[in-house]
Amino acid sequence: MKSANVRRSLSTRVPHRLPWGSTALLLVSAIFVASLAAQTSNHSANPEQTASVSFDAPAHMSYAPNYALEARFLPDSMNKLLFDLSVTPHWFTLSDKFWYSYRTTDGTKYYIVDPVKKSKSFLWDNTKIAAALSSLTNFPYDAQHLPIKRLKLVDKDTHMRFEVEIRKDGVVPNEPEKKAQDDGSQQGNESEIKQNEGKQNEDKQKEDKQTEQQGQRAGRSGQTPEPPEEPRILSFEYDLATGKLTRLDKAEPMRKKPMWAAVSPDEKTVVFARGQNLYMMDTDNYAKALKKAGDTTIVETQLTTDGVEKFGYARRILPEQEEELKKEDKGDTNKAGIRAPAITIHWSKDSKKFAVVRDDNRKVADFWVIHSLANPRPTLEAYPYPLPGEDIMPGSQLDIFDVATKQLVVVQAKNFHEQQLRIADAPLLERDREELRQEQEGMQEGGQMPVTRVSPRWISDTSDKLYFTSINRDFRKVDVCVADTATGASRTLIEERSNVWLSVKPLRLTGNGQELIWWSERDGWAHYYLFDAAGKLKNQITSGEYVTDQIVSLDEKSRTLYFTANGREHSEDPYYTHLYRINLDGTGVQSLTPGNFSHTFSSPDSGKYFEDTYSRVDTAPKSVLVDAQGAQLLELETTDVSQLLEAGFKFPEIFKVKAEDGITDLYGVMHKPFDFDPSRKYPLIEFVYPGPQTEEVNKTFSPKSPNVPLAQLGFIVIEVGARGGSPQRNKWYDSFGYGNLRDYGLADKKVAAERLAAMHPYIDLARVGMWGHSGGGFMTAAALMQYPDFYKAGWSESGNHDNNVYNRDWSEKYHGVREEAQKDGTEKFIYEIDKNSDLAKNLKGHLMLTTGDMDNNVSMVNTMRVANALIKADKRFEIQIYPGMRHSYMPIVSYVDMARGDFFAHWLLGSYDTRADILELQNQRQATPSKKFKE
Repeated sequence: MKSANVRRSLSTRVPHRLPWGSTALLLVSAIFVASLAAQTSNHSANPEQTASVSFDAPAHMSYAPNYALEARFLPDSMNKLLFDLSVTPHWFTLSDKFWYSYRTTDGTKYYIVDPVKKSKSFLWDNTKIAAALSSLTNFPYDAQHLPIKRLKLVDKDTHMRFEVEIRKDGVVPNEPEKKAQDDGSQQGNESEIKQNEGKQNEDKQKEDKQTEQQGQRAGRSGQTPEPPEEPRILSFEYDLATGKLTRLDKAEPMRKKPMWAAVSPDEKTVVFARGQNLYMMDTDNYAKALKKAGDTTIVETQLTTDGVEKFGYARRILPEQEEELKKEDKGDTNKAGIRAPAITIHWSKDSKKFAVVRDDNRKVADFWVIHSLANPRPTLEAYPYPLPGEDIMPGSQLDIFDVATKQLVVVQAKNFHEQQLRIADAPLLERDREELRQEQEGMQEGGQMPVTRVSPRWISDTSDKLYFTSINRDFRKVDVCVADTATGASRTLIEERSNVWLSVKPLRLTGNGQELIWWSERDGWAHYYLFDAAGKLKNQITSGEYVTDQIVSLDEKSRTLYFTANGREHSEDPYYTHLYRINLDGTGVQSLTPGNFSHTFSSPDSGKYFEDTYSRVDTAPKSVLVDAQGAQLLELETTDVSQLLEAGFKFPEIFKVKAEDGITDLYGVMHKPFDFDPSRKYPLIEFVYPGPQTEEVNKTFSPKSPNVPLAQLGFIVIEVGARGGSPQRNKWYDSFGYGNLRDYGLADKKVAAERLAAMHPYIDLARVGMWGHSGGGFMTAAALMQYPDFYKAGWSESGNHDNNVYNRDWSEKYHGVREEAQKDGTEKFIYEIDKNSDLAKNLKGHLMLTTGDMDNNVSMVNTMRVANALIKADKRFEIQIYPGMRHSYMPIVSYVDMARGDFFAHWLLGSYDTRADILELQNQRQATPSKKFKE
């Protein structure tokens, strides 16, 4: 159940029928509607905007929603007001220098930073690069609009390479002519002609499909756009020493590593899957496969034959990802199937061996998703999905493969019944992080969530040992183990036990592999501990009433640990993250990032320097460079908020209130309308997420939060924590809801609203609403039915309303499952949990349920079950089904933002736009120029 990513859709509402009334009632209603319509025209940029009033709207609801102000801060509009919020360092390979790009209202500028010299300089002169690109492409460019894509450092840090996309028919100056290949064979020519004809037919089909899709997207505006052209890609290289820009006419376009390839650290071996089994090839054959997937001279070695459906070595991929695989392996006709990504390959650092964890789902029942928009017929997607409380759970098997001998060793790990095995991996290197950034860039350009192409390495420096953890089914027992990779024998080094769930952080090795650094909450706070190679505790490294989190760097020579933590600065919000250093013997703890802000960090592989970006919700982010002693070396960037402020943006306010117990501090953020009038009474809307793995209360500058445009309609919108909501406080706070997963946070949410209203007379407690996504959708529906006289309206997105049909890892872990020994010596797990459908009879307010019809995380079954209970209880409610959406609504975010705003305007303001056309979105679409070619 992940964080809320809010999106758009087609909608179906269960209608609210107006009651029958007399002529007098109709006349009064007409006068009221006319009055609100007049007010709407005063508060909207569009004088023709109409409004509707709910039949039970109180008379004091006298303000129409400000749609014009809301539209100004929707995601598409915000993308033109605000650009980069942080610096992303791209660290050099042979030094601790880094380059970065930073976009502001003046365009994108590029820099090189040298920590040793404490210097920051331009990577190049944008004006000269624009002029050079114009000369080399015959297309005009300027310094503010450089078309650079996929910029990367190459040739041992001496050159930058990037690509530019131009029209396919563009004429490039001084380009060498491409000579036609002739093998002297008429048969070959005929074969090539047939292949070309086939490709032309295939391209025509693609073009027709693109035209159809574009027509569907433009149907609402009545336009028929032309299909975008496929771009032509030109490669360029910039010499850092001479400043010369060269067009690389013979260079192949830079391509991401194919989805199917798991490449060894020494880049000599590639592992992949065909069907359900593992295959391997060397680097020469990999090069052939990249050049031509169907090359019959490619030599592959099959490693396994025991892979079967639901207990295989191939990763399950989504249907939308299958298209990318088919493109990557076009022409590959192997009977075993196309090359596909294997389950995660964990390499030894010396590339001699690799390991996989294979889950046995053969007896696990399936869940399903219907692709209702598939053509020409809907299709069914099935996937194994264990439910909480079921007897059959996946089994884990840890396999180790020797690259040279092709031999398989199965690790003998039998720590617990129905255990989960996880390999302990080393931290990512900069080259891995750069590869992940490339994947992220592709996703931002419109692709689906990628299958990661980064293969982790296990933490041992040698291939003779493999460290792993074993977790039992109820998550209350964790063993840290090490296996002999030659025999598969394993032994337990560290044991963790608890009466509530255990969280786990990555294991680290130090002291030439003779010491282990292990994170634990055994004393009620999250701290790091040092063990010897046999698993004997040497000393506690960190201690005190604060929570440690990530290891950022480890200096083995000086035996210094650099880590992030929360709550150590007792005068600050405990959720603010800081960077600290400490000696491994537990002495010399030091804060490296003082100041009342929350910080994020990046560091080179050497760990000598840290790029630090810090902010709060009420301050613009600032990025600086600090050294290992915390000394600030350089100021890098401060986020440009000039256009945002000119548009009327105002920073949200930070607050603190007591929880329902009157003791525990709760921290929150308040969003007000930017045209706030303190003499008015405003409805209050709570944005919620129950945790316990994270508390969705923004702590850093987040102007693109969906709560910003929602507040502009005329609401006070708050985000506030609740006991049981976050691991960043302590284990008591985090595990507060254990055994009561439905209701544990509701009292604190209600009390927070009441305490704020007591402090601020402009908050109207007679009009309180709530909304949330995923766990927040679950919490919203529960709140409306547990406190039906307090919450008047709730927008519940993709909620796990019935945790009996939600992911067993989340449900059993955070709610708890009881293990009972049976007479026959077996174990039985008992799972009992309250669900939202049990509360349906209590509903009094106005509830909207939403779900994506292709959600394979929180299945729409959850929404259907609570809807069914509401129908049986004779309750009015509303529902929106988003075709083609999975758990994330990102492709339709602006639509959902507007729909959510309409819902709350209807039920908390008494006025909302009733026309079919959402003019604010249509105006945004018309204001955005169409692309000349497909990107």
